[in-house]
Formats: sequence, C-alpha cells, structure tokens
Amino acid sequence: MKVTRVRAGLGALAVGSMLMALAPLAPAQADEYDDRRSENESRQEAVDEAMSTLEEELAHTDAALVQAYAELQALDAAIPVAEAELVAAEAELARLQLEADLIAQRLEAAQAQEENITAQVDADTDRAEDIRAAVGQMARDAYKGDMAESALSAVLDAESTDDFVRQSALADIALRTQTQALRDLEQLNGVNRNREVRLTAVREEVTTLKAEADANVVAAEAARADAEAKKVSLEQMRGEQAQKTAAIESQKAAQQARQAELEAEQATLEDELVAIIQAQEETRRQQQAAAAASQREQGSAAPSAAPSVAGRRPFTNPTSFTPWVRTSKYGMRLHPVLQYWRLHAGLDLRAYCGTPLYAAASGTVQWAESRGGFGNQVMINHGYWNGSSLMTSYNHMTSFAVSGGQTVQQGQLIGYAGNTGLSGACHLHLETYLNGATTDPEPMLN
Repeated sequence: MKVTRVRAGLGALAVGSMLMALAPLAPAQADEYDDRRSENESRQEAVDEAMSTLEEELAHTDAALVQAYAELQALDAAIPVAEAELVAAEAELARLQLEADLIAQRLEAAQAQEENITAQVDADTDRAEDIRAAVGQMARDAYKGDMAESALSAVLDAESTDDFVRQSALADIALRTQTQALRDLEQLNGVNRNREVRLTAVREEVTTLKAEADANVVAAEAARADAEAKKVSLEQMRGEQAQKTAAIESQKAAQQARQAELEAEQATLEDELVAIIQAQEETRRQQQAAAAASQREQGSAAPSAAPSVAGRRPFTNPTSFTPWVRTSKYGMRLHPVLQYWRLHAGLDLRAYCGTPLYAAASGTVQWAESRGGFGNQVMINHGYWNGSSLMTSYNHMTSFAVSGGQTVQQGQLIGYAGNTGLSGACHLHLETYLNGATTDPEPMLN
C-alpha cells in the first residue's frame, strides 16, 4: 500500500502534467515546441527510470518520508514541463493577439476603402444624373425644333455679318456641349461599373476579415484561458513543491533518529550473533573435549565435525522470482533525503507483499520474531562455511512459517514477504553474517 501511494503520487503529478494539451501553434513555434516537448519527455523518461532506483534506495526509510520525497521528485520533474507549456501557451496567445492587430488593420483599411469607393460612386452617380438630365433636356429641345430654329434664326435674324458669326458660334457650342455631355456620361458609366466591381470585391474582403476577426477572438479567448489555467497549475505545483520541501525538512530529524536506532539495532544484533557464536564455540569445544576423552577411554572413532555449508556459492534463491531480482546492493550509499553516508548492510531482492520466502541454505532457526527496524525477522544459523560461522536473516516479513529452534532444509518455506519495521515497500532484505559481521550476500547466491 505504501509503494502504491508513492507511485500514485508520482503518476498524478508527473504524468498528468506531461499530458496537458497545448493550443495550436504556428509552424515555426510548433517545431520549437515539439523540440521542447521531446526534451521534456526524455527528461520524464529518465525520471521514471530513476524513480525505481529511488524507491529501492528508500526501502528502509519511513513510508511518509518516502511518499513526500517521491512526490517532491515528481514535482521537480513536472514543473519544467509545466513552465515550457506555459511559455508555449503565452507564445500562442501573443501570436493570436498580433494576428488580431494585423486583421484589425486590414479590416480598417478595407472599410476605409469601401467608404471611399462608395462616396466616389455616389458622387459620380449624382453627376451622371445631372448630365443625363441635361442631355435629356437637349434631346427634348431638339425634338421640339428649338435647336434647329436657333440655327436658322442665326441666319435669318442676323443683322450683320458679325452678328451672324456670333450666333453661329453659339449654336455650334451648344452642339459640342451636348456631344461632350454624352461622352462624359458614357465615361462616368464605365468608371462606375469598374468601381462597382471593385466595391463588391472590397465588401467581400471586409466580410472575410470580419469572420477572421471573430474566429481570432474565439481562439484568443481559448488561448488566454489555456495560459491562465497553466499558470494556475504551475503556481499550485510550486506551492506543493514548497510544502513537500518543508514536510521533508520537518521529518528529517525524526528520520535521522530512526536511522540511528536502526544502526544501533544492527550493532546490537551483531553483538548477539557474536555472543551466540562464542557460546556455540565453547559448547563445541566442550563437546569435542568430552568426545576426545571418551575416545581415549573407549578407543572409539573420531567425533564428527560441526555442521557446515559447502560450495563456493552456498545459497539458493530465497524468493519466488526466478531468477532472483536484485533491487538494491550491499554497501555504502548516500541517503537521497537525509544526505549522509550509511551502510546498507544487506541485499534487497524483489519480493511482492505476501509472496513466499525460502531458506537460502539448510540450518537451524535461531529465532523468528519482531526485531524493531528489521520488522519480522527470521535468523537461520547455517553452521560453518570455509571455516567461518555463517548465518542469514530475512527481514520485513509479513508472517512466519517457522519458529525458533526448528531445523530447516535449503529451499524450505520460512515465511512471507512484507513491509514491517523500517521499510518503505514490500521486499526481502537479506543479510549474511560471517563470524557475526555482515557481508555481501550476492557472491554467495547461485
């Protein structure tokens, strides 16, 4: 349950933020964003891979601290992604705002052009009406014979040659005026026809630009809402990041105290094992001395040697996974939260909650009991290996299948994996002791 909460926190914060959608971008911006997204996805993959290692390193850390630290790591990974998405959303909003300005300028120019052409068409229409009225009047005068009479009267009524010339000139001017008026009317009609075509095109452009402007407003509002949502989400992440950091700091002192207790328990355990070994050695010496004395008295065969474990790799797989899976090595390491070096005194093997655990070698169960930070522990005494006392312990178990003093065979069920004691997730923490001191179990495992 503990590791489930850790993974759930990581999934909700890191993965959820990676899936937040962005508004459509211009081609150049889309390429730039794709590059950023690819980088962020690569970073997220690295974080996901690191999280498994992190959980293993924190396997002997308080579950609440593991949860807080895992969520902090997830936030640390998610925040750069959210920042990049916010930058992209703001860039899209800026692009749409710039596009809106350009559309507005084009619309304003088109509307001004529409007004100008309309005014010109109206003015020329009025002028054409005036010309048309004048030409009509001239046509009516000609139909009535007024113009012909004027030309004839210029001859008949002339009182002198000069008067004749003057009246003839006036009649000629009237005819030329009528002809020019007809030409002007034809030209105006042609110009107006062209302007009407142009006006229709301009009005279509105005309609198109208005539609673009309306669509841009909708897109800009959506982009603005998207940017605001991402900004709020980012601020929430930063707030949670600060809270998680504070929570970790507040738990550090308690966790360091618990770690010190575990180290003290480890030292106490080793002292107990040394005492057991010394007692066994003393008992063995006494038995050997008594046997030797009896041999001398009775002339019987030599006493049998102490129980021993044979082989360069005396241990078989103690878990239900085939082959066994190492999740954390034996040795010194830097605590990722508390930032100090400590000895990881055993080998962590993958073992899900409630899965069977087996004796790595034959021996006698020294005890099967709860041992503080070790949780439920089975200690098996295997006798001697290469001249050294050899024991193994199986820690954080959920329940036992053996009891103290019981003889077990290699591969025999001894209990079930769990998460008891100082542990952040179900696993098998296997410790090996040579002459009472811990040593790396891995070289002994087949």
